[in-house]
Amino acid sequence: MKEKRTHTTGRRIVAAMLCIFMTISLASCGKKKDKVKPAQYGSYGADFALKLAQTFPYRSAFSAGEQGAGLMIKNELEEIGYEVETQEIQGGTAQVSYNYIVRIPGEGFMQRDSFGEYDEVHKTVVIGAHYDAPITYEQRDFYPKYDGIQNNACGIGSLITTAKQMYGHTYAYDVIIVAFGASSANYLGADVFLNSLSAKEKKSIECMYCIESIYAGDKLYAHAGHSSLVEGNKYSFRRKLYEAYDVAYENSLYSETGTDLYYNMSLLNFDVNGDTINDEYREVTKVRSDYSSFDSQSIPVVFFESSDYNFTKMSDMKETKNLSLQDYNGAVRDTPLDSSELLKEALDEKRLETRINVVAFIIEKAVEKGSKDCVPISLYRAGERLEPTVVPKKKEDKNETSDSTKKSGKNQGEKE
Repeated sequence: MKEKRTHTTGRRIVAAMLCIFMTISLASCGKKKDKVKPAQYGSYGADFALKLAQTFPYRSAFSAGEQGAGLMIKNELEEIGYEVETQEIQGGTAQVSYNYIVRIPGEGFMQRDSFGEYDEVHKTVVIGAHYDAPITYEQRDFYPKYDGIQNNACGIGSLITTAKQMYGHTYAYDVIIVAFGASSANYLGADVFLNSLSAKEKKSIECMYCIESIYAGDKLYAHAGHSSLVEGNKYSFRRKLYEAYDVAYENSLYSETGTDLYYNMSLLNFDVNGDTINDEYREVTKVRSDYSSFDSQSIPVVFFESSDYNFTKMSDMKETKNLSLQDYNGAVRDTPLDSSELLKEALDEKRLETRINVVAFIIEKAVEKGSKDCVPISLYRAGERLEPTVVPKKKEDKNETSDSTKKSGKNQGEKE
């Protein structure tokens, strides 16, 4: 009997231990992991934007304030770990400004052609924001609290955040990050940067992402450039814009962060781009910025800004309907209201941080999406291929096309 009781007791202990183990296991399986919310980058970008604005409030093009602000940005990029290229911008007599450039080499793509075959290509995205501001030191008596947080320290805060999030990563794209100087001198910094590129380098740019004045406006918008208004360009020149909205939708940015990304959907009809043809005022803006230099050379752009386009007349449109910010008919940038002190009192205290982080998140995730009809080289080598969207042409057709092209070129040469 004693031996039997011992066996029974042992079985009871084992059964109890199994029960406890299964309970713990089930509890562990049932417990959901904490979901990581998108764009949770903390106050880094907002802190830098405020520091830049408050340290160098009057940083007009070619001024000492602008040069100080530029060096602050350069030092921060170097602190992150980047090598920073300094590009000189010559203005008038004895006037100088600088672009600060970071280059992140990409692995490249394998691009599928209409015959279903793949060729290696390299494509580039440029991410930029300007750090100068139009108000000069001599105007300080009329702008006593001004520091240009809206135009454009907030944009630089988002640019720096993007750079920090991208550090140490390799993308399929070659990525160029630029802090533009002399923007208030008719976007001279952007012009100098573009003119420094070869024709091949310009052709490789698939998109320019431009960040400006994303803080004080009622809503956060993204736009395509005026080149997308040209007949035949609408979709191809807005593809990267739609990708940015895909990022916002796929990551539930509104529900997760309280910030949504809006289209300009005013649908007014007038000549937007000055070509004497009436356009539908949709997914573009009349606001110019550094993207304009790229847009004028038919490079697709995505331009981030904040404003309010929910009006039926162009003359009614403004940055904000906030009743505390109506001293200049709803305008903030380039007015005495462009002040971190005044805007902090009038706006939600987390808006600056959230919008800076959301824009940085959207850009980085859009870059990760890659290019149409392309597979990153590393994934191609691992066996990834694109799903066919059309029946591939026959290889003989490709050879015939190639031979025909060569023959045509030869005949043309003979005629010449």
